[in-house]
Amino acid sequence: MASSILATSEACSWGKFHGARRRRAPRRCRNACSCRASWQELAGVLVFSAFPFTAVKAIANSSLGKQLQERMQETKAAAENSRSAVDAARMRARDASVWFGQDRPKWLGPIPYDYPDHLQGSFPGDYGFDIAGLGKDPAKFDKFFNFEILHARWAMLAALGVVIPEVLEKFFGVKFAESVWWRVGYAKLEGDTLDYLGIPGLHIVGAQGILVIAICQFLLMVGPEYARYCGIEALEPLGIYLPGDINYPGGVLFDPLGLSKDPATFEELKVKEIKNGRLAMVAWLGFYVQALVTKKGPLENLLDHLQDPLHNNAVTSILL
Repeated sequence: MASSILATSEACSWGKFHGARRRRAPRRCRNACSCRASWQELAGVLVFSAFPFTAVKAIANSSLGKQLQERMQETKAAAENSRSAVDAARMRARDASVWFGQDRPKWLGPIPYDYPDHLQGSFPGDYGFDIAGLGKDPAKFDKFFNFEILHARWAMLAALGVVIPEVLEKFFGVKFAESVWWRVGYAKLEGDTLDYLGIPGLHIVGAQGILVIAICQFLLMVGPEYARYCGIEALEPLGIYLPGDINYPGGVLFDPLGLSKDPATFEELKVKEIKNGRLAMVAWLGFYVQALVTKKGPLENLLDHLQDPLHNNAVTSILL
């Protein structure tokens, strides 16, 4: 459920990303209006969240689902027959890459260091860094790598949702009621109503508080998390075959452009993904600290720093 926690933390900023409008009810009637609308919108949230599960079950048991499964079995059989050749090509590409193996770049560069024996450069982004020895157990190492990939992808997606609204408002004249990510969440804590896409009355859960939004996010994440727990075979009842593994499923859903067809390109993209994902996770730490210290968004902080680097930097913001 790690991903659902991050998704819940970003639920309010999603409303801002989609052009949320803020409306505050009069203080004297805000509680009464909220209570009266609460049951109606909470019921709508439950129905909306249950729809994906119902649709998946209905399709899987229908005649269309049977046809899709039969077609999928043919695709799966062909992929299984060529799996050994594909795996061999990827191993050759990895052996030829500078990012894998014993001669890969290390986190200390040319400085002599006794790197852990369990880090042999067989995973993307392996720079020999494990000073706590967390990856000595192979089973735990696989699990930690899966967790890192998962959080890296969430961090990249969430960082995009934070930066884009500020860029659109600052440089392209797109008007948002609020473009700074944390202020939208603050508006929800204040009891404001958010109209999604700027359409009056399109609340979904915009008229509700953080708790209802968290419930909605939790219910919507149950399906993906359950599928991740069951493995990539969980989509086969829908006639969807994923030829990869849990970290890189591939197929039409996760690789619609076919970027993994070329083994050398695929191995290089794995390294680029984990490197950018780690950068995004560190960036999120910066987003949180900036919001607490400067009360501004990341783009506004960057522009302030570029305008006056001497007086607008991390040291002066914290100490002054």
